[in-house]
This record gives sequence, C-alpha cells and structure tokens, in this order.
Amino acid sequence: MSKLITPEFRVAFPSVFRAKRNDLSGKDEFSVVALFKKDADLSALKDAAREVLAKKFGEDNLKWPKNLRNPFRDQGDRAKVNDEGVETLPSGYEKGATYLNLRSQQRPGVVASDMQEIIDEADFYGGCWARATLTAFAYDKAGNRGVSFGLGNLQKLRDGDHFGNRTRPEQDFTAVADATGTAEQSSDDLFK
Repeated sequence: MSKLITPEFRVAFPSVFRAKRNDLSGKDEFSVVALFKKDADLSALKDAAREVLAKKFGEDNLKWPKNLRNPFRDQGDRAKVNDEGVETLPSGYEKGATYLNLRSQQRPGVVASDMQEIIDEADFYGGCWARATLTAFAYDKAGNRGVSFGLGNLQKLRDGDHFGNRTRPEQDFTAVADATGTAEQSSDDLFK
C-alpha cells in the first residue's frame, strides 16, 4: 500500500516524542488523534481502507467478516454527560466530524511548515494544526477484524489554541521596556 498524506487536522492527545504503553496491545506506541473538520475530503483515505480490506478478505465486500472495525469515527461519540445531564465534548471535538487514531511503534519525524525538525515537545501540542503521512492496513487478530492506519511522519502546519486552559506566552505577556525605553536588553548589561 502506498503512503498517503492526510488533509489538515487538529492534533489531539499527541504522544509523538515518547512512546506510551497501549493498554490493548501491551506495546509501546507513538500516537496522535487526528480531528478532521466536517468538510475534510477523506475520500483517498477511505479508498485506501477499502483497498486493503479487499486484499485481506477478497474483492466481494458482501463476503467480508461482519462487525469490521471502522477507523473513521464520529467525534460526537466522545461526548460525555455531566452531573447536570448535559452532554459535553472534549475540547476541539465536533459532533458529525471524523477522527482517526494514528499509531506507530517507530517514532515519527515531526517537522514545522518550513520543514525544520521540531525538537521541543511544547511546539507540537494538542490544539495545533498538522497533517500526517500514513499507511492503511487490514488486520484479523484474536477475533478483532478491521482496518487501521499506521502513522508515518507529521508536519505541523500552524498554531491553534491549546486544548484545555493552557495559553501561549505571547498571549499572556507583552514586551516590557527596560530603563532605556527599549524592550531589548544586552547580555553585557544584564549583571551590572
């Protein structure tokens, strides 16, 4: 299967610099949840999913196993009901929009829009916008059957509001003028 590039998505729950234990598989994995907008064109990803299912289970989709796991999930399925009985979604989630769980046992490369490698984990966070390379694969293991996507690499496209209450420093502060009236301070003047 060839490598695909996703449309732009909002990053949620990134674990792309250090692997975390997947409780279901028991393996250490790198992962990210891709939150797509409602109008995102996911046709290439869906075509790739159908293709790997056909290779795994045959061309006739009527003969495919029942209850195949679908990787394309509705963000609204993550809604929870609070104590007052009101249904709420996690930050950034939108009912009727799609999300994908992307995973890999190998660390993905993470670059910025200008192709510079992102080293600081704080620069790739839940709430920023990105795209990913991925590969579709079908599975049939221990009674679980379906299709999923392996995470290749990530490119951060732009900043976005952090999920939760976290803000960026430039949102909290403005430049402060020193005694000379400028906001810059020479390291030579620092310890006078």
